Amino acid sequence: MRNLTQPDLALLAFAREIKDKAYAPYSGFRVGAAVYANGEIFQGVNVENAAYGSTLCAERGAVMAAIAAGATTIDGLAVVGDSEAPTVPCGACRQVLAEFNPELRIIMGGRTDEVMVMTLEELLPEAFVRGYLDQDDEK
Repeated sequence: MRNLTQPDLALLAFAREIKDKAYAPYSGFRVGAAVYANGEIFQGVNVENAAYGSTLCAERGAVMAAIAAGATTIDGLAVVGDSEAPTVPCGACRQVLAEFNPELRIIMGGRTDEVMVMTLEELLPEAFVRGYLDQDDEK
């Protein structure tokens, strides 16, 4: 784990603050996320759906709010869930985050004071990023 900074703790507080607004009637597992982008904080919560595939994770919700406000790069992310241990982003969220900053710093928390800090590259090595689509065809 890396050292927590004051900005990390502030972002984590925003994720904790919003978590209780999650809509999780099926799993009962609430998640809050906060992203820092363009000098602003954007929050998101998980929103479950009876058609499980339509559920949206908190991290992606926060990213979508940032993008809708004009951000093109995500500078930091905090995620907090109802677990004892720090909650980590799912694979789909990791891939979405890689689109906006493959070197993103992620602060993860749960119900306790334990906090984990990792980079996205540590959580998703060899991510599929836009560089793969920019390659010329070799024929």
